[in-house]
Amino acid sequence: MKKISFILLALILSTGFIAAQNGKKAPKATFTNEVHDFGKVEESVGTVSCEFVFKNNGDAPLVIQRVQTTCGCTTPDYTKEPILPGKEGKIKVTFSTTGRPGVFDKKVTIFSNVPDEVYVLTIKGEVIRKR
Repeated sequence: MKKISFILLALILSTGFIAAQNGKKAPKATFTNEVHDFGKVEESVGTVSCEFVFKNNGDAPLVIQRVQTTCGCTTPDYTKEPILPGKEGKIKVTFSTTGRPGVFDKKVTIFSNVPDEVYVLTIKGEVIRKR
């Protein structure tokens, strides 16, 4: 009888824990766009930049932990403080055109406190060689 009572108690507690996890508050980033096309840019401009704006549509503060790019020619800058629910944040991406003529397609990966979610942004375009 004690074993059955213990098993029932464990089952009830684990069900309550799972229900509490499902009701847990979490942040959620929604980007206005996930791709930016610079089009054709002259190599002589040196750098081009764009901003990706996102909104925290969750019900807990959103924290960007790390932003990673696919190469050293792309530099990210992002909102460091927590973004409260309903508020917006930005990720600025700068691409160096110097010495990089041709078509480019770069990925920017965002790691945050959003459970089981990694966001990927893309910048693309074509650098026209100096004449």
